[in-house]
Order: sequence, then C-alpha cells, then structure tokens
Amino acid sequence: MTAAAVLAPRPAPSPVAESPAMREALLAAHDVAPTPTTVLILGESGAGKEILAREIHGRSQRAAGSFVVLHCAAADRAEGELLAGPGGPFSRAAGGTLLLDEVSELSPAAQARLLRLLQERESSPPGAAEARVIATSHHDLPALVESGRFRSDLYYRLNVFPIALPPLRARPEDLLPLAEGLLAEAAEAAGIAPPALGPGARAALVAHPFPGNVRELRNLVERAVVRSRGLAVEPHHLGLTAPPALEAAPSGERLPDGLPLDLGRLERLAIEEALRRVQGNRTHAARLLGIGLRTLRNKLRTWREAGDPCEAGARQITPGPGGPGPIPAGLAARLWARRSQMERA
Repeated sequence: MTAAAVLAPRPAPSPVAESPAMREALLAAHDVAPTPTTVLILGESGAGKEILAREIHGRSQRAAGSFVVLHCAAADRAEGELLAGPGGPFSRAAGGTLLLDEVSELSPAAQARLLRLLQERESSPPGAAEARVIATSHHDLPALVESGRFRSDLYYRLNVFPIALPPLRARPEDLLPLAEGLLAEAAEAAGIAPPALGPGARAALVAHPFPGNVRELRNLVERAVVRSRGLAVEPHHLGLTAPPALEAAPSGERLPDGLPLDLGRLERLAIEEALRRVQGNRTHAARLLGIGLRTLRNKLRTWREAGDPCEAGARQITPGPGGPGPIPAGLAARLWARRSQMERA
C-alpha cells in the first residue's frame, strides 16, 4: 500500500454547518472552491479537515478528476511518493486535487522536495501543473516555522488561502445533526434501518467533550449501531453515561400537583423552565433538555408564528394562582423525555 490513495469521484455530503463557526469555514471553502488557489486547512486532529477538502474538490472545476491523498504522517513513504515520477501523487491528481494530509509531518528532505515541486509547476513529475493542492495540519504551523521544524518558504507557499476548522466542542449546534447523519450512514453500511437517538443518548452526546472530534463521534455512532440492534440508541450503546438530569426517575416519582397532563403543555413547560434556568440561552437550554438546537428553534418559531411566543422570563411557568412552584431540578428534562417516549409508543 502506498502513502497516496486515488479515490474515485463520488458525491460527498456537505459538512454540517448549523453553528456560526462552521458556517464561516464552509462559506470560505465555497468561495475558494471554483479557483485554482492553494488552500491550507488548519484544525485539530479528527475535526473533519479531509471532509472539508472533499467539499472544496466537489465544488471545483476539478470535481470530475481524482481526489488523491498523500498521508504525510507516513514520512518515509510520503518522501518516496514525492520523488516518484509518472506514478507519483501529482501525476495521479492531474486534473483533480492533491490533499497533503498533515503536511507538517513531512521530513526536512520531503519538505524541500515538495517546495521544489510547488515552485516548478511546469516541471516533472508529469501533472504537477494540473493538480490543485490542499494541505492540512493540526499543528500550529507558525510556531513550527519559528522553531525551525517547518520551512518558512514552504509555509508561505501553502498558506495562500487558510481556513480554520473549529473543533467539535466549539460547534455544539452541529453535534446532534452530525450524529444523526453519521448514524444514518453507519446504519446504511450495516444494511439496517437507522435507529433513533433516544433522549438519554442525545443528552450524553451533548455532555461529552469529544477530544477526538468528529472522528470520535463517528466511532461512537458506529458502535451504537452494532450494540442497539435496531432499537433506539441509549447512552450505554454509545459507551457513555447519561447526565443526571436524564437518569431514570426514582420509582414512584409524581409530577407536582397542578401541572397539566396535556402533553403539548408539558412540553411547553419543560422548554420554558429550561430557558428560565439558563437566562434564555438557547444552546444551553437545548443541552439541558437533551434535544438539538434546531428542534428547540423550530418549537419556538412555531409558537411565535402562532402569536404565543415563548421567551425566558416572559411568563410564570406555574399554571395559575395556587399552582405549584418551579419545576424541580432535572424534572424539565425528564418531562421532555417522557413526552418523546409516549409519542414513539
């Protein structure tokens, strides 16, 4: 197996971009895609840099060409590939895109060879002038340049159009939509119908810090598809623990007297209470409820369009004079979970 792999042209799903940070990165990718400009994608390991590179390739005039990956972390093999002639990565990417994955891992000799190839785009190996170059790195390249571990001339050659890709923890709005998309993808690969993400699983995902970013999320979801056997995904299927707010209610727990038993009203009360507790922050309220931010926004928009807006602090959540006090800690999330369970029953 060589360090480079030619991947057949195929449509790839666009990255999930519900969060402002990811929307900004995706907009930059779409702006540069139609041009021949060299792109440098910076971001943590597992954040989805290759996915963004594929998005650029798929929207470029080279979309019908090959998407070739040179894994620079395999330094010896990467250097051998760069030294190759007609069978090298530049030749394979002629008319397409060459992705230099984790370019900061190249040895000094390979860095020098790459710089010459980029400077002499009309020279051998064949195809060097026709391959669009995208490089990625999870390192602080300016710091590596300062320390002498990465060539400054190569850095400036690659850093024509930089795009900073945010880590998953910085884009909470993307987490659950991304998890659902990966769940459907994993289920399709396994030949089964995609299972639903239960409320506990949603809350557990939101509470997890994801140091491994999108790669870690993909692994958890694939594990859940195997373990859930087509049933709704619960925290233990993911290998995670549900946060206390969504743990099973104690046996015999009752709703406070005076709370309406209408499911729609209980849903409204849970959302109002969550918004009250986080001073109206929708992202934090969605996390407390164990639902996606998109779901919360849709609910709030529906009520607003019906002339009954739900705003934090706009109303008391008690049913009326003599009614119960605020919903006890954790109960708002369990109300939502119960409603979801009853709707699926």
